[in-house]
Amino acid sequence: MTVQSSPDGAGGSRVEALLAEYADVESRLAQPEVHADQALARRLGRRYAELGHVATVVREIEAMEADREACLELARDDSAFAEEADEIAVRLEESREKLRELLLPADPNDGKDVILEIKAGEGGEESALFAGDLLRMYLRYAERRGWKAELLDAEESDLGGYRGAKVAIKAPAGEPGGAWRRMRFEGGVHRVQRVPVTESQGRIHTSAAGVLVLPEAEDVDVAIEPKDLRIDVFRSSGPGGQSVNTTDSAVRMTHIPTGIVVSMQNEKSQLQNREAALRVLRARLLAAAQEERAAEDAAARHSQVRTVDRSERIRTYNFPENRISDHRIGYKAYNLDGVLDGDLDAVLDALAAADRSRRLAGEPGL
Repeated sequence: MTVQSSPDGAGGSRVEALLAEYADVESRLAQPEVHADQALARRLGRRYAELGHVATVVREIEAMEADREACLELARDDSAFAEEADEIAVRLEESREKLRELLLPADPNDGKDVILEIKAGEGGEESALFAGDLLRMYLRYAERRGWKAELLDAEESDLGGYRGAKVAIKAPAGEPGGAWRRMRFEGGVHRVQRVPVTESQGRIHTSAAGVLVLPEAEDVDVAIEPKDLRIDVFRSSGPGGQSVNTTDSAVRMTHIPTGIVVSMQNEKSQLQNREAALRVLRARLLAAAQEERAAEDAAARHSQVRTVDRSERIRTYNFPENRISDHRIGYKAYNLDGVLDGDLDAVLDALAAADRSRRLAGEPGL
């Protein structure tokens, strides 16, 4: 088979390496001992699904190349076959383009689940209400895709919004790229323009909420020594500081070497809050380690939340015009009500396409 130039400049050898890996992963998945380690089996299953797309496209290309050669041979006696050869050539180039996309360097977090952290910013109570809108939007989106969403922690505001929330989102094992590939573009400052419920004069206000997207780390990704943790317990509280629990079930976990602090109070069980805090801590440590290992990782995350400031927005939700605008790619649509109900695919598809186009052109992705 002839593979035309790919982004890494070594199309043929890259394809051969991936096909060899595909055969190796397939062989390993047939071994009973692999399935005794559930984490390993999940990782191999995800990788097998990803490599399966490459194998399928390669087989398509090989079949079309053979068909085109046969048509060109028959065209010597019957010109009708020349037209069919031309049609195959068009489809062949489309498949080769698809293969070139599949050969782009993989994101190291592809296949991982994600933890979303949503935090109210400027705008007071209105910002907390908007953070609640974002939380519901992501929960509805997960529901539409058949993903599992687990609310790890939430701090409600007086009017029913959220000062902060943490959600774990898990895609089915066979879904290429996992939840990370779809959700990674959501990190950044989201701005809202609307008339707040607290506004008596009917004036439009602008406020913001921040979203941080972290790949969820597994035990093998990040090792945390018990001696490196300081764990404090306290009583959880509801809106306005009202106590909702008479026991010390809330947990504040500090990773001493890095100073990273995670607080959890959503569950009534201290053990459950400790486990949830550990999941978020692992995700934050994995993200920090990836940024430290390579400067390009930090550049790739430049749009993630640094300060929840209205001026650093990646997207605007304009209620009077029912408009959503993503400022990174100039995307606009007038279906804000649908987007907030979880219909996010169009904007995420546009972001993925822009990212792919830039990387195919040899430019940094989004």
